[in-house]
Amino acid sequence: MKYGKIQFIEKPVSHLFFGTTSLPGRTDAFSDLDCAYENGINTFDTARVYGAGESEEILGAWIRERGLQDEVTILSKCGHFDLATRVNRANRAGMIEDIDLTLQSMKLEHIDLYLLHRDDETVPVAEFVETFNDMKKAGKIDAFGGSNWTHKRLQEANDYARLHGLQPFTVSSPNYGVAEQSFDIWGGGCVTIAGPAEKEARAWYREHQMPAIAYSSLGCGMFSGKVRSNDPEGIRNYMNEAAAQAYGTERNFRKLAACEMLAEKYNTTVPVIALSWMLHQDLNVFGLFSSRDPERIRENVRATDLVMAPEDAALLSADD
Repeated sequence: MKYGKIQFIEKPVSHLFFGTTSLPGRTDAFSDLDCAYENGINTFDTARVYGAGESEEILGAWIRERGLQDEVTILSKCGHFDLATRVNRANRAGMIEDIDLTLQSMKLEHIDLYLLHRDDETVPVAEFVETFNDMKKAGKIDAFGGSNWTHKRLQEANDYARLHGLQPFTVSSPNYGVAEQSFDIWGGGCVTIAGPAEKEARAWYREHQMPAIAYSSLGCGMFSGKVRSNDPEGIRNYMNEAAAQAYGTERNFRKLAACEMLAEKYNTTVPVIALSWMLHQDLNVFGLFSSRDPERIRENVRATDLVMAPEDAALLSADD
């Protein structure tokens, strides 16, 4: 495992984050988390809405029981869209409510990395920047940023922070990976920087080197190794209908075929090739994945050490 640095976080941060969107019951969840940690992953992604609202509680219990409060880095999120009422909670009130509930649920004193789960572009960036800074002053968080924020809004927020002598956003979490999604499958408001249409966004990340924590880095399973390029219809055996439609495009199947060829060449797996390609772009990328299979967790970690020849990596960038 290789580790990176995120400003305002003292601990090293593994270049692969382990996702907790669907942690099972506590016993099995602890086993999954143990496996990730034992294989070098020290950074865990969660949110109050993950795992039917139980992921934060389970992750917090695991951290306390293992005595890892000073060893692991936790990323959680606030301002979740309320699916029941259709109310956008990306505002000061939603943020404050969420951080207090998160700390209470996880039984931790603070969160290392705290992100807005969505943006609401009708809310001035000043409200978000100042609220995060208030949380920082209260000792509740260390670093903060935006999930599903456009690069233009990130720039606007950081321009405001610098003008007013405040801590800026230091991290972003967009969708990114070899796969390109043809439409947003998460209900709206999600942001991707993958594909030819997002060259401007990637140029901004390249220039500023803001850490990009790439969610759905394996295309919701498109590059998990289960879907095969010679069996397009088989995609629905491993992905739900929305994901199959969003990712099961001709372009993605071409890239999948290239990944399969490279996996054979390098004696590894499709997800290792896909993660390695992403981690070795000229962006400051941290990959996010989740798995219930210990062998897959161990295998995926090898992506940080695999270096492909430039001409091989170019095969996966040909359409971008």
